[in-house]
Amino acid sequence: MNTQRSAELFQRAQKSIPGGVNSPVRAFKSVGGNPLFIERGKGAWLYDADGNAYVDYVGSWGPLILGHADERILAAVREALERGTSFGAPTQLETTLAEMVKEIVPGLDLVRFVSSGSEAAMAALRVARGFTGREKIIKFAGCYHGAVDALLVKAGSGATTLGVPDSAGVTAGVAADTLLADFNNLAQVEALAAQNPGRIAAVILEAIPGNMGMIWPDESFLKGLRALCDREGIVLICDEVMTGFRVGLTGAQGLLGLKPDLSIFGKVIGGGMPVGAYGGRRDIMEKVAPLGPVYQAGTLSGNPVAMAAGMATLRVIREPGFFQRLEAKSKRLMDGFAQAAKEQNLPLQTLYAGGMMGFFFAQQPVKDYTQALASHSKRYVAFFQAMLAEGVYLAPSAFEALFVSEAHGEDDIAKTLAAARKAMAQAAQVPA
Repeated sequence: MNTQRSAELFQRAQKSIPGGVNSPVRAFKSVGGNPLFIERGKGAWLYDADGNAYVDYVGSWGPLILGHADERILAAVREALERGTSFGAPTQLETTLAEMVKEIVPGLDLVRFVSSGSEAAMAALRVARGFTGREKIIKFAGCYHGAVDALLVKAGSGATTLGVPDSAGVTAGVAADTLLADFNNLAQVEALAAQNPGRIAAVILEAIPGNMGMIWPDESFLKGLRALCDREGIVLICDEVMTGFRVGLTGAQGLLGLKPDLSIFGKVIGGGMPVGAYGGRRDIMEKVAPLGPVYQAGTLSGNPVAMAAGMATLRVIREPGFFQRLEAKSKRLMDGFAQAAKEQNLPLQTLYAGGMMGFFFAQQPVKDYTQALASHSKRYVAFFQAMLAEGVYLAPSAFEALFVSEAHGEDDIAKTLAAARKAMAQAAQVPA
């Protein structure tokens, strides 16, 4: 496979952009080689600068649930563009999308749009602190909530991929207000609450983590968190940036029966455009300016083009049977990966929900960040490179989820599974 043009573009990019990329995990550092520079996408496929084609399971890290350059999204974007790109003033589109999100996800009394998931997480924490008058928060090792200072502690995602789960530039004072627990470990959270009585503003989590690889929560863990937060007056924040409208229509919280006080959204609700949102209980959200004292603003918040793309996406995914069809594809892919691994006597743990998937080269199901780090990531590197050579584009990290879209057809899945059988043979060559 010739990737000379991508290599040349990467060399050029490094002269003007730190590391040649605008988000660290794109750099391919943990999987070797140079990143591919993408020229275009259509349906389930990506096409790089050298003309190579790949079946894509990254999907811009989740938002492209309908595939690349879906005509329904393009039509909505074109129509919005004709009216203008940005106004810095209210539009009906913002209200309509907010109403759609509220109608789909129970418990959202008020919703505020922002421009990214990171911005939504930052704002949600500020609101929780403003509502409770407390300073400390609890997060979980390996859960990623964006590039926010207070949350870049054992942050998963690209930070783990690069081996730097804690970021330089985060002050000791900021980090001191972030308390850390292991995912699926309720006893640790209860101990932190006991050690900090009346001082914890929020618990924030990905109900189904996807940034240390995809991990399933214990039912008792989520129920225990809800009970603890009720008892201690703590705001429970569910980060649905990745899982929202992706693992199911009502997100991870709907799938798992979790009732958070605040929720964070992104990705799918923007239909591929830059969008984030946070919302929840009315008494909490009424603390947000101009109703209350918690300030949050943004010139591009509720951007009309992004709102139009989000509305078009939600209209499609609300159609009956959409997520059942999507999950059937995820199941077929993960079952096929598991069978290919079994043929090579490789231990493989797989997981899927809706259009989100994940797998670990591990003997036992992975339940937390420590176990994720203990999985055989070198085998993932071999598998990734072999899949890429066969024209299948996976996440360039062992610690990221994969995504299937409506656009993935039977031929795409068959090609992927054929490639997986070859790639598992390559992974099997990596010593245990």
